[in-house]
Amino acid sequence: MAKQSIFGRISTLVKANVNAMLDAAEDPQKMLDQLVRDYTNSIADAESAIAETIGNLRLLERDHEEDVRAAAEWGNKALAASRKADELRGSGNTADADKFDNLAKIALQRQISEENEAKAVAPTIASQTEVVDKLKDGLNGMKQKLEQLKAKRSELLARAKTAEAQNKVHDAVTSIDVLDPTSELGRFEDKVRRQEALAAGKAELAASSLDAQFNELEDVGELTEVEARLAALKSGGTGTAALEQ
Repeated sequence: MAKQSIFGRISTLVKANVNAMLDAAEDPQKMLDQLVRDYTNSIADAESAIAETIGNLRLLERDHEEDVRAAAEWGNKALAASRKADELRGSGNTADADKFDNLAKIALQRQISEENEAKAVAPTIASQTEVVDKLKDGLNGMKQKLEQLKAKRSELLARAKTAEAQNKVHDAVTSIDVLDPTSELGRFEDKVRRQEALAAGKAELAASSLDAQFNELEDVGELTEVEARLAALKSGGTGTAALEQ
């Protein structure tokens, strides 16, 4: 029953649709970890059961070989006793000939007994050999499935790490978008431009004020000349003395 149970577990695990199980699992990584543990434990149990089954099979095979060898030996003894009986009977020694014929019969009986034992165990050997072969195939299938599970788990872990890294990058990009340094630069540039405009405005204002001062100087010059000419007229001049001078 134990071997049949192991064989059933092997068949169930080998036929298991891992992808479907992962799709249905809330936490695929935990599911994979549990599957790896289950397969590892089942493989250990299967190896122990198969080793025991193989050991029993080898014992049966040795017993069968011993029965076949014993049957052959008893056959040889029966043949030797029969030949000896024929030889003695040919020489007229009937009593000893009958004795060896009886020994031949006993040897033949033992031969038949050994042959029957060999025949009886043969079907068991055949069935056990078939079971061992199936168990070996199932065990190999489980080992292959276990490697697939480990590879799947490694792939899943790698994908999880990649996704985590991508999320971190995405979060970083999002934070950059929220606090966009280019917008800060833009505001700073606007401030600089306003400062430049203010400076230009002050310069323009200063320039216009300076022009006004020069204009005032020119007006003062004209008034002074008028006063000089007026003084010349009053003194009897022609009013053009200032120009002649």
